[in-house]
Amino acid sequence: MSQMHSALIDIWIMTKRNVLRYRRIPTLMVFSSIQPIMFLLLFNFVFGGAIAGDSYALFLIPGLMAQTMLFGGTQTSVGLAEDMKSGIIDRFKSLPINNASPILGRAIADGIRNIFVAIIMVSIGYLIGFELLNGVLPAIAGVLLITLFGFVFSWIMILVGLAVKDPESVNTASFLLVFPLSFASNVFVPIASMPGWLQAFVNNQPVTHAVTATRALLVTGEGYDSIWKLAIWMVIILAIFVPLSIRQYKKS
Repeated sequence: MSQMHSALIDIWIMTKRNVLRYRRIPTLMVFSSIQPIMFLLLFNFVFGGAIAGDSYALFLIPGLMAQTMLFGGTQTSVGLAEDMKSGIIDRFKSLPINNASPILGRAIADGIRNIFVAIIMVSIGYLIGFELLNGVLPAIAGVLLITLFGFVFSWIMILVGLAVKDPESVNTASFLLVFPLSFASNVFVPIASMPGWLQAFVNNQPVTHAVTATRALLVTGEGYDSIWKLAIWMVIILAIFVPLSIRQYKKS
């Protein structure tokens, strides 16, 4: 119990450290919010009429929330790489703290940021026709679910950041992973509009399940089976990438 209490304190301190960065460097939060809003407005007004007309915002916003979680993961990986380059990670290793606390603290802090950005997206969405058609409580559950998915996905990006190390290279490597997962999904268009060979991949990848589950909770009230499919994916990702990330952190 003593060790667990000590580990929780370490994680709390590291989380607080990363959250305070957003207060001291507010541009980090500003630009994290501007990018998804730009995607929202551009896709809704440029492509919305051709895809789903006036109802496209209902389709688009849950998908963009999922994509925002993926892009948030790239910031996690780049931030870790910058910490390694600055030498702060080496200083953490010299302290008698829990090995997982520096990376877990960053993942939790970025998860808090993702909740804030998701709320902004829903708020902006109301100005262009988005509504929480399934009720407030399911909508809150949807925001928390997609944020949890972002937290889980960030562990993949944590491993990338710790393994690649150089911030510029990490940024490139992260986008090579994020772009196929976000665009080869149902974020922007219905799966039925895609070629058959691509549908096989899209129907079974985690981002698609995250988007469908979020749409079910926020808008449609259909597709709840995607929630447990997403849960399976999240357990698999955590089981693989948390141990690998902690081991890579010890080696770095």
